[in-house]
Amino acid sequence: MNRFWIALAAPMAACAMVACTLPAPATAQQVRYYEAPPGGRAHDIAVTADGEEVWWTVQRGGAHGILDPDTGETTIVPLGEGSAPHGVIVGPDGNAWITDGGQNAIVRVDRTTREVRVWPLPAETGPVNMNTATFDHRGRIWFTGQTGFYGRLDPATDDMKVWAAPRGRGPYGITTTPSGDVWYASLAGSHIAKIDLDTGEATIVEPPTPNQGARRVWSDSQGRIWVSEWNSGNVSVHDPRDNSWRTWKLPGEAPKTYSVYVDETDKVWLTDFAANAIVRFDPTTETFQSFPSDRPGANVRQMLGRPGEVWGAESGTDRLVVIRYGG
Repeated sequence: MNRFWIALAAPMAACAMVACTLPAPATAQQVRYYEAPPGGRAHDIAVTADGEEVWWTVQRGGAHGILDPDTGETTIVPLGEGSAPHGVIVGPDGNAWITDGGQNAIVRVDRTTREVRVWPLPAETGPVNMNTATFDHRGRIWFTGQTGFYGRLDPATDDMKVWAAPRGRGPYGITTTPSGDVWYASLAGSHIAKIDLDTGEATIVEPPTPNQGARRVWSDSQGRIWVSEWNSGNVSVHDPRDNSWRTWKLPGEAPKTYSVYVDETDKVWLTDFAANAIVRFDPTTETFQSFPSDRPGANVRQMLGRPGEVWGAESGTDRLVVIRYGG
């Protein structure tokens, strides 16, 4: 298994402008790459709380990928006939939960036994182009479908419900706040929405930039909703407490902001397809740090992590990447 280390050795430069780009400090960050089996188009990624396993969706192979980050060894678990998984998260049970567009289903892979269980969507719903998932504080998993749907599965009872999105096509990223609220982003609809967890009704909230292409969302520790805007190249934050918004443009001439993830220190991690980079945004100093890939066309689809490290899957190179930060 080929593995690569890159020490980001450029000294920290002074930055007098707001929202500028800084080189990463050599003593605080390291980037490491792991090769995934070729041709699988590694898509979304998640890391277990203990850091012993990293999971990714093998979209073109219909499988669940498992990496041992200490040895670099990988295990591939087939998910079923016709599978084409998109998102993967760590559930409250410690298992992998996957949104599978090919099977039009929620899939769980048991971490210990590798047993696969599939919950198909109701047949009358039809294919919804399953995208991303999040758990609420009641143990239920909520998910999005880009054709214009969002839904909820209660694994304890197998109860599955699906709702038509209020503006049709577009539901994409989804997140749960510390207080338990669930929000999703609509890429085609260019908005975010809060879901009523009892009724399933979605209330739309409009970002300030028209046609911005809200792609993914993530909550910080204060319950603010961070939004990656694909069309505008912005990162925005919405505070539901006062209904306010703030917006920053990523560095470069024409950024394409794909994913967003907020770490335990409330620093915001993004991926920029135009810059071929992972980007870290500090809301306090309003500055960016860029971590370009060492290969062209990396196309990191999603960021997830645990304290001290963030992970992404380079769908264009069939690699997994981790940035370790801190002391």
